[in-house]
Amino acid sequence: MKLLVLGATGPTGRHVVDLALAAGDAVTAFVRNPSALGDLADRVTVATGDATSLRDVAGAMAGQDAVVAALGRGNSVVADDFFTQSSAAVLAAAAETGVSRLVWLSSFGVGHTLGWSSVPQKLIYRSLLRSVYANKALADDAIRASGLDWTLVYPTRLTHGPAQGAYQAGDRLPMKGNPTISRADVAHFMHRAAHGNEWIHRTAVISD
Repeated sequence: MKLLVLGATGPTGRHVVDLALAAGDAVTAFVRNPSALGDLADRVTVATGDATSLRDVAGAMAGQDAVVAALGRGNSVVADDFFTQSSAAVLAAAAETGVSRLVWLSSFGVGHTLGWSSVPQKLIYRSLLRSVYANKALADDAIRASGLDWTLVYPTRLTHGPAQGAYQAGDRLPMKGNPTISRADVAHFMHRAAHGNEWIHRTAVISD
């Protein structure tokens, strides 16, 4: 598979790249800073650009079979509307290039999933994460309405721990307390989803 990974040097995207290379995919890594790829630079096609730029994203997306977007607001990303801007660029690039398969990383607690969250989760989502989650909800709604073969991925609180390989994935999961999932496991799910049809047009809630 020819796979474009957006946010390839981020804490989740890097895991996606590693998994894709191990599976034999031809990987295009979309990054702001190519030097952050380190030893991976010689094993992937490097596309440098801004995820909110239609021109940059479309240039990287041309000829791909699927896109895995593991974008996050790093230290260099300060715009409150980053997710709506980046999703708009991705959707316009998909229409321009004809690429239809998109696996997009969101967060549990965004949009309708807020109503499924536990009391501790709600306290966090409605305070510390309120602004960014509101922007993510708008981006997710645009993706759902796009007509693409999308999968939206809603992990619970992310950790940097090793892959467990035994995480749960469903359209809805019961929540108690503030459960977690490792970024490595999230990457595993996203890569697997990109290669199959099971999760097309579905919102995947994932957690340990």
